[in-house]
Amino acid sequence: MVKRGILFEKAGLPGQLVWGYLGILIFMMGDGVEQGWLSPYLIGRGLAIERSALLFTVYGVTIAIASWFSGVLTDGFGPRKTMFAGILLYVAGTAGFVGLGLPHVNFPVMLATYAVRGFGYPLFAYSFLVWIMYRSPKNKLSTAAGWFWFVFTGGLNVFGAYYSSWAIQRLGYLDTLWTSIFWVALGAFCALVLNRDRLVPSGGLGKLAELKKGFTIMREEPGVLLCGIVRVINTTSQFAFLVFMPIYMAKHGIGTTGWLQIWGTIFTANIVFNLIFGFVGDSIGWRRTVLWFGCVGCAASSLLFYYSPILFADNFWAVLLSGCLWGALLAGFVPLSALTPSLVTTDKGAAMAVLNLGAGLAVFVGPAIVGLFIGALGSAGVIWILSGLYVAGAILTSFISTTKNIKTITRYHEDLDNRAVQ
Repeated sequence: MVKRGILFEKAGLPGQLVWGYLGILIFMMGDGVEQGWLSPYLIGRGLAIERSALLFTVYGVTIAIASWFSGVLTDGFGPRKTMFAGILLYVAGTAGFVGLGLPHVNFPVMLATYAVRGFGYPLFAYSFLVWIMYRSPKNKLSTAAGWFWFVFTGGLNVFGAYYSSWAIQRLGYLDTLWTSIFWVALGAFCALVLNRDRLVPSGGLGKLAELKKGFTIMREEPGVLLCGIVRVINTTSQFAFLVFMPIYMAKHGIGTTGWLQIWGTIFTANIVFNLIFGFVGDSIGWRRTVLWFGCVGCAASSLLFYYSPILFADNFWAVLLSGCLWGALLAGFVPLSALTPSLVTTDKGAAMAVLNLGAGLAVFVGPAIVGLFIGALGSAGVIWILSGLYVAGAILTSFISTTKNIKTITRYHEDLDNRAVQ
């Protein structure tokens, strides 16, 4: 048992949270069962495309709100209670959406229940990320975050998609969605029951003040605000690509099946490099990794991915490799999860709330950029805007300083034992 713990620690995993990592993987697999097919399914059932877009927009808004709440609620109530609230909201939203809204395509019910469902995964998964930041040694923060994004993305974009492609052929669409409740419950069992670690809430502020701290911390430490903005930029292109790249690729002879193969392979590469850049960040520096591999790397690779059908005469494999390069460099932002909480002495949850809010905002900022500019500038104009955002992110990252926080980080980790329940 001791040897196993040492092995986990060498790999950068907080040994006491291993069951929690497995729980996140399974939970996110359940959450990702409708990835890639829900919108066309609804349109095929007679829902107008405008209403389908509205459904996902409202879903994105609740994800953003819950992403922010996850950090401050974890500090105020503890990760277990916050994660349990996420489970309840997910199950309630899914049951209403699948049981009441979908059978008769009742749009008002679907809109309300899918919005409730959107609160689920941020409260569950991002609260666990805060838990990781409290439990990881200071020299392994980036690596521990890399493991989190490995299981998060692997569950949502890889295992969820593969399971769904198998299940809808055998169970049908509605029953596949029902099975998501089983998977999130299994994930919750691993993360909250088999995981025996205890983290006491900070208790330093009243509950209302704890929520307020999620805003005031950006004024007290501007670096946290910069990290939040860079986090929005991180995955804005990902959610923008989903809107216009399939249409663009189809014009170059890459149909829906080919595009799905490319997209799935991109995120297979991404989850591998989530781990690699976790180690890289702890080795050469968190800010340096985000700036050069994340921001600068994605600025160049997003352009290469877009222009690859032209540069390589619609060669599928060249386009695939270009996309995988972008997906790999997208993982260069992983050390943000270590960099952000290191900027403050206490209130790590509030700092992570800002970062989580950035992750949630990207869900609808990306499609919004497409909607605002593709008509006037075309897809080429959109890709240059996205690349320009990464350049702006590099500039912002250069102003984030951790030098003054070295003593702060050390003091924080020396005090961690006071937060543990023996």
